Amino acid sequence: MKNQTYRMTMLYDFYGELLTDRQKEFFDYYYNDDLSLSEIAENAGISRQGVRDVIVRAEAIMQEIEDKTCLIRRFEQMRAHVDGIVSATNEIKSLNHHQFENTRLTELADNIAAEAAALRE
Repeated sequence: MKNQTYRMTMLYDFYGELLTDRQKEFFDYYYNDDLSLSEIAENAGISRQGVRDVIVRAEAIMQEIEDKTCLIRRFEQMRAHVDGIVSATNEIKSLNHHQFENTRLTELADNIAAEAAALRE
């Protein structure tokens, strides 16, 4: 994955609902609102170390689930394949437009592009 924040955001998107409300709250403040551990601690009325422990535990829980399910890894692989399908479809449409002008081929390429777009959602 690209970097720590991106990785944590992906983990949260996939597995965040499995965390406790407190873990979600602190994780959100830290990664999405870019608050420091000290700021979160002050707002929550606990120690900086307490906040860190909650966030580290949340990260560990989500990473453990990802290690077992590999959903994010498979999602990233699928996204790369969909990008390849879209690229090939665009090339087919371009070749057809410049060389063959076959309406059926255009229709099929449009169907493939629509299916790939649906997978991206």
